Amino acid sequence: MKKSLSFLFWIAVALLGTLAVGVVAVRRGEPINALWLVVGAACCYALAYRFYSKFIAAKMLALDALRATPAERLQNGRDYVVTNKWVVFGHHFAAIAGPGPLVGPVLAAQFGYLPGTLWVLAGAVFAGCVQDFVILLFSVRRDGKSLTEMAKTEIGRVGGFVAYAAVMSILVILLAVAALIVVNALKASPWGTFTIAMTIPIALLMGVYLRRIRPGRVLEVSLLGFILVMLAIWGGQWVSEHPAVAGIFTLTAPALALLIIVYGFAASAMPVWLLLAPRDYLSTFVKLGTIALLGVGIVALHPTLHMPALTRFVDGTGPVFAGKIFPFAFITIACGAISGFHSLISSGTTPKLIARETETRMVGYGAMMAESAVAVMAIIAACVMQPGVYFAINSPAGIVGQAPAAAAATISGWGFPVTAADMQALAHAVGEQTLYNRTGGAPAFAVGMASIFSNSLGGQALMALWYHFAIMFEALFILTVLDAGTRVARFMLQDALAHVYQPLGRTSWYPSILGTSALVVAAWGYFLWQGVKDPLGGINSLWPLFGISNQLLATVALCVATTIIVKMHRTKYVLVTLAPLAWLVAITFTASWHKVFDPSPRIGFLAQARQLAAGPSTSETARLIFNNRLDAAVTGVLVVMVALVLLESTRQWLEILSGKRELRVSESPFVMTQLAEEGQG
Repeated sequence: MKKSLSFLFWIAVALLGTLAVGVVAVRRGEPINALWLVVGAACCYALAYRFYSKFIAAKMLALDALRATPAERLQNGRDYVVTNKWVVFGHHFAAIAGPGPLVGPVLAAQFGYLPGTLWVLAGAVFAGCVQDFVILLFSVRRDGKSLTEMAKTEIGRVGGFVAYAAVMSILVILLAVAALIVVNALKASPWGTFTIAMTIPIALLMGVYLRRIRPGRVLEVSLLGFILVMLAIWGGQWVSEHPAVAGIFTLTAPALALLIIVYGFAASAMPVWLLLAPRDYLSTFVKLGTIALLGVGIVALHPTLHMPALTRFVDGTGPVFAGKIFPFAFITIACGAISGFHSLISSGTTPKLIARETETRMVGYGAMMAESAVAVMAIIAACVMQPGVYFAINSPAGIVGQAPAAAAATISGWGFPVTAADMQALAHAVGEQTLYNRTGGAPAFAVGMASIFSNSLGGQALMALWYHFAIMFEALFILTVLDAGTRVARFMLQDALAHVYQPLGRTSWYPSILGTSALVVAAWGYFLWQGVKDPLGGINSLWPLFGISNQLLATVALCVATTIIVKMHRTKYVLVTLAPLAWLVAITFTASWHKVFDPSPRIGFLAQARQLAAGPSTSETARLIFNNRLDAAVTGVLVVMVALVLLESTRQWLEILSGKRELRVSESPFVMTQLAEEGQG
């Protein structure tokens, strides 16, 4: 009886999901309710976790609850620690949920709500969740080895070197893009700038409080941090209403970029307990709480999506970024569907905390599903706005014009009506001087989020408060990615420099800490400055570069995973990783070709450099020409390196399948767990 009821329940879920996704896919000509997206996504995630992830766990990976994990065998109380599965899930989700699932889907909404929604759902279920799950499990079975170490062991020395180079490249580009998003969200915004500036002394106070004043009092410091953040938001409103003070916090994009560069250096060089740890802790609470609140708001309000399913910009002429749906929608959405960056976390701290192999399914597959759900919320937040408002916020001045009247006329001419008065009223409602040309995705997400919150919690009178809360929410955890990522890159650089001079590898030697921090910050700071000075807003060039490098890293991760599956005699299941790998190769290599060689100056780096070279010669023009050529070179080098990994992996697969190469699985020896006998975990 119970089995029959379960069967009927899952049949009902499948039918409901099919209906919801069908409505989302085929409805045309009139707005649809956002609940269709929510219901369709929920059903897809439930079915995928219940059946597809279970199939992978049982058939392909053969998870073994009796096998001791490195957290148990190598437990040292510092890096390897047996940890409750819900705590591990929270840590893993907080680590992987950066700006990508919020910003990428918002930018891709220029194509309409349909392309982004379909890719977020399909990409996560069949690619992103699979990558995170299998890489986590394979790292657990190899004593928590990193992706670069697994690449070196399974694919060869070439694979290991290229993986290291790709990881460093993606970190530099990711950090630059994250910083640019913060700059675009805070420029000319005294309220937002004051609030974010105050989170730094708040984090420092929390660190000192927990370390020196009241050690171990986590609840006290949590309440203190929450109260101070709320006061910072209200204080930002007071600052914005007093011109004498507002002028201090009304900063230009270059000024904000310099301040963020200085902050990144300080956060990397300072003791982890003083700034990084309390900021991580603070941002995790804000992140999880806000996402849960946004989900409740969407379900309670069930707003209407005003953006059409497909816009006129599917032809590649979009103002937010140039390029057709294939491949640019896929590399723009990036982390909402699959992220190579996640493979670093799945082979970093997380495998050292897992108590049992069977928990890798919930942590790896489940946490990525949660991030995909955040991407769906971002699509809804972007599409509940009137399309004219969306394009006015996200289109750079170089496309629509600097003057409000000119921008409104241009956007209205595209068939998305908006007036300068509408935009002025909206800016006033959210407490900003202007919302034009706020490229980067973060301001648009904040406006959509504030609209949902104000209509369900507090009314229009609180829209300004919700908007700046959303800006604070985005900037807070993006800055967390910035300082944590800079520190990770510094560690990797120190490891490499240790082969040249041993003391440079010591993480406790301050000359090495300061020197490597400066090199890392200079690397991403250069790309940030390039984006700030870009007349097209920076996102047009940097976000595709980020998306390409991120997806190329996922290509490396899936090459490693596929190689291990072949070595495990699980060749009949190889399509689980090989199919998303083939799709990623098609996406990233096509996108890379377009970004380097496309004749359109808005798409191709070299075409834009040629266009600039044909115009007036100035020092700024010379810098932009150099930057475009550098972006083209970076893209080309990354593609060549990943192609080498792909070719080396393919050679190994063919040699193993033909019997020319001996199968050697490099897993750690099986050790019976004691946790199973004791009923722990």
